[in-house]
Amino acid sequence: MSIELVLGGARSGKSRFAEQRIKQLCDMLPNVTKHYIATSEPLDDEMRARISHHRQQRGDGWNEWEVPVELVDTLSKFDKSDIVLVDCLTLWLNNVIYYLGESANNDDIEQAVSKLASALSHSDAHIVLVSNEVGLGVVPLGEVSRMFVDNAGRMNQKIAKVSDNVTLVAAGLPLVLKRSER
Repeated sequence: MSIELVLGGARSGKSRFAEQRIKQLCDMLPNVTKHYIATSEPLDDEMRARISHHRQQRGDGWNEWEVPVELVDTLSKFDKSDIVLVDCLTLWLNNVIYYLGESANNDDIEQAVSKLASALSHSDAHIVLVSNEVGLGVVPLGEVSRMFVDNAGRMNQKIAKVSDNVTLVAAGLPLVLKRSER
């Protein structure tokens, strides 16, 4: 079991890096099954184009799962014979906030993130998670945007804590932030 978190900004190369990590893990661990968990929902043409681009970039040989919200339940289905790529946590967080609706509050969001961190900690699968680093810019003007940015930062911290490895990707270049001694 291993958990890896790959962080980066938009178009930083984080998904490509995560896919390369999956290939490396597959080379080291024969007879594993590759799974791709997509958290995005194709709501417009631009998002459909992004999804298509990522699908082409990944290539064949993946079992694909579309999981906008029920990530914890889906992760519980995998074991040590599985390698899982989750792309991406910030879209999952966005969906959680959206589906909570106007009643969304930091406590409910924190609870969802805590359940995810716990599921990751107890998983026997090899999991690589992609997440956007959104807190490097200006503070957003809108309340919902600030709620998202604040909770994305807290989520990334919580997932980084339970991860064996954490890598920040900027301009296509990986910077190791945390590396397990295993």
